[in-house]
Amino acid sequence: MLAARTVRPDAKGRITLGNMAKGVSSFKVTVDADSRIILEPYSEIPAREKWLFENAEALASVKRGLVDAQAGRIRSRGSFAKHAYDSDDEP
Repeated sequence: MLAARTVRPDAKGRITLGNMAKGVSSFKVTVDADSRIILEPYSEIPAREKWLFENAEALASVKRGLVDAQAGRIRSRGSFAKHAYDSDDEP
């Protein structure tokens, strides 16, 4: 957790987060019972990649592959370009 910072709103009530917002595409804003404003950072993903996060088996497989790659337990099998086809082509 980073140290707390004090920020001040400008004349229009806006607050600049600067580096604190690095890598964040949006925030969920919540005001709790004590009137504290809580910003929950979000990083959106492209719609075409959403399926992976909705498919637990595929996501687990990708995560296992990343762990294997980081541990050096992978090897090159060459190019698979000859197996690729456009979505308009027949497989």
